[in-house]
Amino acid sequence: MTLNNISLIIVFFCTLTASYSQIAKDVMPLKQIVHKTTETIIIDGKANETSWKKASWSNDFIDIEGVKTPNHQTNVKMLWDENYYYILAKIEEPHVWGDIKAHDAVIFYNNDFEVFIDPDGDTHNYYELEINALNTVWDLFITKPYRELNNPVLNDWNYTGLKSAVTVNGTLNNPNDIDKGWTLEIAIPFKDLRAAYEQDNIPRDTFWRVNFSRVNWQYQITDGKYERKKGANGQFLEEYNWVWSPQGVINMHEPEKWGYVYFSSKKVGEKDNFNIPKDEKIKWKLYELYRAQKTYFEKYNTYATILDSLTDSSIIIENKKLNPILESHKTGYNLSVLSPFSDKILILKEDGKFISK
Repeated sequence: MTLNNISLIIVFFCTLTASYSQIAKDVMPLKQIVHKTTETIIIDGKANETSWKKASWSNDFIDIEGVKTPNHQTNVKMLWDENYYYILAKIEEPHVWGDIKAHDAVIFYNNDFEVFIDPDGDTHNYYELEINALNTVWDLFITKPYRELNNPVLNDWNYTGLKSAVTVNGTLNNPNDIDKGWTLEIAIPFKDLRAAYEQDNIPRDTFWRVNFSRVNWQYQITDGKYERKKGANGQFLEEYNWVWSPQGVINMHEPEKWGYVYFSSKKVGEKDNFNIPKDEKIKWKLYELYRAQKTYFEKYNTYATILDSLTDSSIIIENKKLNPILESHKTGYNLSVLSPFSDKILILKEDGKFISK
């Protein structure tokens, strides 16, 4: 069965569903500067190029809610050139295993590494990539986060120029020894992320919203082979979700919480600075109101029509008091505010799509 333009619903995976009665932890999106390389990067999983040696590792991954320290360390490096966005993931794992070999299978049933990209930061029309230690790929185009109704997931969408390679520091699928982990090297072609055929979407000296996730399962050995561990009730034990930028909840599909990756035109090894724009901080507050609307609707089966029903505190950014407006209409509502920093009107629709005018 083809899944083109059909919603792909995976109700049994906790990171794809969200209840807005969940208590979210306060989180601050992380940021990282990615430098440009003029060196030819060979995607072989070895990262022997000088540019990789000069690039900085990210902070250690943390549990998705931003509280617990994972059992095993994960870090990423990034580079870019005029054709590709390069990602290098170093994944510590004492037992490297995998058994899913079919493209576009549900890769997170194995331990995997995942990349989420929202180029324009409106939380719609974003990309998900999952790869396991066998270098098996699942690539998806997601029109809206799973929290929204009528959110087609294009499982038949593919990166046409994706390159990836894995090296294992140990032995793959051998339960009789202890491994050190695996390294994943990825090249994502910018042209595959175009919104239009002729679009120049290379993010020179600007940022994308990005996050990285690592799914890790407890395992058991059955007939000499690894498999996900089951509890006394016969059900699989819950997976661990370790991320670069914490989400505050067990849900990767809240793109407004992803980190900021700034694509600097300076060469790798050179210094550069990037500060998250003040308008982005206003967006964070608008999304807090949006999530409060979700909670209100769960409770009353209708949207709030006044802001006082959603918050009891003033919204202040950089010592500037904001005056957001809640406009109700037949199909839902809009949240909007005039930015005192850019003079733009920032709008959040009832389906979570962000617009700036």
